[in-house]
Amino acid sequence: MGAGPTNSRDVVSRRDAVKLTGLAIGGLVAGAAPQHARASPTPSGDPRRQYSYMETLPDFDPSTPLAANEMRISFMGSCIPPVRRAQQMMSVFVEVGWVTDPANPSRGRPRDQFIFDCGSGVCANYGAMGVGYGRMDKVFINHLHGDHMSDLTHIYCFGPSADRKSPLYVWGPGPSGVPAPRYTGGPSEWGLMRNPAMAARMYDDGVKAYCRNLREAMRWHTESFSFQSTSYKSYVPPTRQTWGLPVDPVPVGDDPRNDAYAMVPIELNWTRYGRTAGDNVAYANAATGARVTHFPVIHCRKGSIGYKLEWNGLSMIYTSDTKPEQHSVRQAVNGGKGVDVFIHEMVPPAEVWAYKNMGLDAPGDPNDPMWVATLQAITDVQNSSHTPQGAFGYLMSQIRPRPKLTVATHFPVADDTVESALQSVRNHVPDVRMGTDLIWSFDLMVLRVFPDRVEQVKANVNDYGFSPPAQGIHLDSNVPKYHTPTGSWDAYAQIDTSAAIPAVDPDTHVLNYRVDGY
Repeated sequence: MGAGPTNSRDVVSRRDAVKLTGLAIGGLVAGAAPQHARASPTPSGDPRRQYSYMETLPDFDPSTPLAANEMRISFMGSCIPPVRRAQQMMSVFVEVGWVTDPANPSRGRPRDQFIFDCGSGVCANYGAMGVGYGRMDKVFINHLHGDHMSDLTHIYCFGPSADRKSPLYVWGPGPSGVPAPRYTGGPSEWGLMRNPAMAARMYDDGVKAYCRNLREAMRWHTESFSFQSTSYKSYVPPTRQTWGLPVDPVPVGDDPRNDAYAMVPIELNWTRYGRTAGDNVAYANAATGARVTHFPVIHCRKGSIGYKLEWNGLSMIYTSDTKPEQHSVRQAVNGGKGVDVFIHEMVPPAEVWAYKNMGLDAPGDPNDPMWVATLQAITDVQNSSHTPQGAFGYLMSQIRPRPKLTVATHFPVADDTVESALQSVRNHVPDVRMGTDLIWSFDLMVLRVFPDRVEQVKANVNDYGFSPPAQGIHLDSNVPKYHTPTGSWDAYAQIDTSAAIPAVDPDTHVLNYRVDGY
């Protein structure tokens, strides 16, 4: 790949591709947005700092119970690094079906629920959407980049002190098998991977090693919070058979199998894709009817995977990060049946990505060494890891039948970037309709998937709300790890209180502060 444009005409054409071309944003979605969409609001005037499509969607109360035949897909994070205030890193929350509480018909719960990726910042969106930790026990990681798994720390650490009094189950790929170069002594002397003598070592970089090390890294946290109960007597851990797992669900570390600080990796063979029937099943729960399979994708290093969720005749694919590749196409074709929702990553062209990240309004000067170096670095990232918008269009053109809805994600949305991307996609799929066939994800976007339609809504949340109320708090808690001789909580077991200021002075009996907190 070249480092930059080769002549002035190339520069002009690329600049034009990312400008608004006189097509009003309202016109961009008019006639293409869902039928329930409101009229487009008045644009702020700066297409770089707004995403008007988001505002066309009707508000939605995320506490609305699911319909019995509904799959609900909520984007808790939707962007690519570097960090962006409007979009957190990647996470997709999927719920299916509804089970009414026999004791209280006005209450209920989803029949099953899943987290796909949990990058930095997404837990704030989970909390705003009313998704408590008790509903965040099954996490499917596509690959172990920080923007796809870093909030797992938050989920793991704070779940047990709320209402996830059960283990945390984490699916993800096994070791990559990539030979590791060896450092040979000089400032940049690495043994070549092609040298057998230098390439004998391989890192243990699969999800099992990740969970094992994360569990130990969080030891101070987990012990310090274990003056509270972290398990229920009534909880029965799932088995390989009941959840249809490819391996036995064994915790890393020394935690009991029913404890909330037990972290259970489900390590998947990332090379499998269903060539032999059933060889790529990650989860198949006969009780809920949900089935998750996996397939390899191409991203940065061997070991990245995509997932397909199937339930009650509905289907969703989430590829996470990948270059254009054949497995995603085959999975979306789905033996000629197609899928309901196809979620695939997209990034802007390297040139756009580069000048946006440099704070420019257009491609840089090809004679500027900083611009050339930045563009080359981002081109290398694109080539090793991602699907640019034109390639995304080609990918769409290969999927027949077309999904009911295709969603571009991992993309920094704004009116200018989305319009540029739409033009690139239409070079390959001229009839694609923005809002009906194809959309770009944003945080708190919710897709309600039914057998005959996909509804798009925008969650209406309170930015200043507290954590969602804990659900399912039982009275059969086990004894805390750190407890008094009678089995009660012992908040003082791990601390030195010799320097503590008492509420009441023991000598003068003067009240220093109220023990009730006021």
